[in-house]
Amino acid sequence: MPKQPFAETPPPPYVAVIFTSTRTDGDNGYARMAEAIEELAREQPGYLGFEAAREDIGIAVSYWTDQEAARGWKQVAAHLVAQRRGRETWYQDYRVRVATVERDYSMESSQF
Repeated sequence: MPKQPFAETPPPPYVAVIFTSTRTDGDNGYARMAEAIEELAREQPGYLGFEAAREDIGIAVSYWTDQEAARGWKQVAAHLVAQRRGRETWYQDYRVRVATVERDYSMESSQF
């Protein structure tokens, strides 16, 4: 079954953690770790979904029920290891933004 392109999120409010990055050259274990971390995130309390895209910059958005769940994910031991490895090996630069989603609509639900 093909992976859904968008996370299935509940009606707002909920929290979005937006991670934008520029990568270093080479994989250096990145793909394997990214897959493992995404699987681990799905097991965390309050996890709602994940979306990612990469071209010149990477954009990864994880969705959480609330700020507490998002903060809890940041402190998971394996995620801390991945964060450290990212700073040391995978990223030239990155930025994290945490936002509360107030509105959520799609092409299907939007009205003109």
